Amino acid sequence: MTQIADGIRGARVLLGVSGGIAAYKAAHVVRGLVASGADVRVVPTASSLEFVGAATWEALSHHPVTTSVFEDVDEVAHVRLGQEADLVLVVPATADLLARVRGGRADDLLSATLLMAGPRALLAPAMHTEMWENPATRENVAVLRERGVRVLEPAVGRLTGPDSGPGRLPEPEAILDAARAQLTAPRDEHGAVVQDLGGARVLISAGGTREEIDPVRFLANHSSGKQGFALAHAALARGAEVTLIAANVDLETPPGARRVEVLSAAELAEAVAAEREDADALVMAAAVADFTPAERAEEKIKKTGEDDVPVLALRRTEDVLAASVTDRRQRRGEAGAPAGTRVNPHVIVGFAAETGGEGRTSLELAREKARRKQADLLVFNDVSRGVFGAEDTAIEILDAEGADVDRAEGSKTAVAHAVLTQVASRLGNVRWTP
Repeated sequence: MTQIADGIRGARVLLGVSGGIAAYKAAHVVRGLVASGADVRVVPTASSLEFVGAATWEALSHHPVTTSVFEDVDEVAHVRLGQEADLVLVVPATADLLARVRGGRADDLLSATLLMAGPRALLAPAMHTEMWENPATRENVAVLRERGVRVLEPAVGRLTGPDSGPGRLPEPEAILDAARAQLTAPRDEHGAVVQDLGGARVLISAGGTREEIDPVRFLANHSSGKQGFALAHAALARGAEVTLIAANVDLETPPGARRVEVLSAAELAEAVAAEREDADALVMAAAVADFTPAERAEEKIKKTGEDDVPVLALRRTEDVLAASVTDRRQRRGEAGAPAGTRVNPHVIVGFAAETGGEGRTSLELAREKARRKQADLLVFNDVSRGVFGAEDTAIEILDAEGADVDRAEGSKTAVAHAVLTQVASRLGNVRWTP
């Protein structure tokens, strides 16, 4: 079994801060990085110190702070810091900073260091909506992305003053997850994250469905949605366009993902059916309820006596994974196409959470499920180990015949990359086929 570490633990992260009001949120990012085991050095611009002072950065990072290339000249700091960093993360990246980086400016320590970092840079923009949507800014972002610099999409929400719209800095937790995905991803010889999902449209379900009994009660499961969201962050880092169907998940949306909210198994089935034909890959990481109440009470079910316990009748929900496989098979047949012909989703991935039972191990049950479902890949984990909500997990990836494809153990982000490596290998160049 492959052991994959959390990408943040032990990483050398240079965190740049440029001069915007969102600079205060960078303090939460520094704290999160340090708490996760990273060695963080903060490089603020001079203007950013008008918002958050050097003492704050030194206290949080446990390292001295400098802004100028003329300090510590004997150490050639801009070269050393840029060469040594596993990730150069800028929070926030203002419109001015984006313009200077695009133009190759090196008039302070941060911009000079970014010239050295190249594809190891991750920029989190924050600015007013009109500034973000200005053609000059859009062009700067496009050029930086073409050069291999990852620029996150800003969030949509309340800005400085009464205005609201795109341009808000993503929340610190979302930035931390994006950094984790970047640090854990496979890289090429130049240190750039491999874009093996570049242009691919990946549809991911996450979380756990809720099946209403009455207006106040529901049946649910323990899924936190962390694995599905880790898959979304990892896919975005590798260049995919991501649609995330989230069932009752209290996590920040990965910057750049399109989020579709659902509650029940029926709503999730409807959302997947509406989206899957446009997806190159479908990854069903959500824990979908197998049963739902046969009838939902319109009013809260009352207790009428000490020994009066209502009997709850259940019915089966739609098997969304099996339905997706069947739908693809039917569309291939209608097109008169052989089994290997491109019909979306070209790759379908299911998840199997098993505990064992009836004299069989959890892995034996997962192999049986793989053969029954006929998804291209089935990701199995033994939930008797208490993986729900945990930061780490262990998986085994099976093919449609239940045979072993790969195993991985580590953080959920690292495991997500292991799954996506298998997805990418099966997509190949078909993802660019109209």
